[in-house]
Amino acid sequence: MRVVIAGGHGKIALLLQRHLVGRGDTAVGLIRNPEQTATLRAAGATPIVCDLEHTALEQVAAHLHGADAVVFAAGAGPGSGAARKDTVDRGAAALLADAATHAGVHRYLLVSSMGVDTPPAPGTDDVWAAYLRAKRAAEDDLRRRDLAWTVLRPGQLTDDPPTGRVTLTPHAGRGAISRTDVGHVLAALLDEPRTTGATLELVDGPTPIAEAIRAAAS
Repeated sequence: MRVVIAGGHGKIALLLQRHLVGRGDTAVGLIRNPEQTATLRAAGATPIVCDLEHTALEQVAAHLHGADAVVFAAGAGPGSGAARKDTVDRGAAALLADAATHAGVHRYLLVSSMGVDTPPAPGTDDVWAAYLRAKRAAEDDLRRRDLAWTVLRPGQLTDDPPTGRVTLTPHAGRGAISRTDVGHVLAALLDEPRTTGATLELVDGPTPIAEAIRAAAS
């Protein structure tokens, strides 16, 4: 399987790339900064410099030809303002979906966020509110498309060692999850087309990942 991952230098993306390569797949990471290429190569991935905020559709689509799936794991990141939450967390996700359609890549995984189902409460930090709105807009845009999409909403991300056991349901409730377990769940979702059309929340839990994926697919 050839998988193209937007936001290839992010923590979850790098963990996913290592996992995919370790099991014999090909991982391609789209990155904005050419200085990040060595890190991706060290993870076994193929880096491609492609700034999704400033690249035309046709150019992005050219990087996706021959892929079996795409994963949107990008984000504007800490320190970015409300405007970039929209241009990256919403706009770049939509551009990747456009490019996937253009390139004939049907499978699309979107890494979203918990908390997007309700409007930000009064007094919420402006940037955090913009982030939640952008993630929700990206989800809504994807649901209107003729793609084999799955939305994954992880809980509070940690760098703890993975447990391999999770709760993966449409309404998992608040909780934490290690980034490594998120990467493993994304890889497992790529293998399970019956999760197409599902929006799944992910936190630590009692269920082995393979079993949780089978339950989500049913």
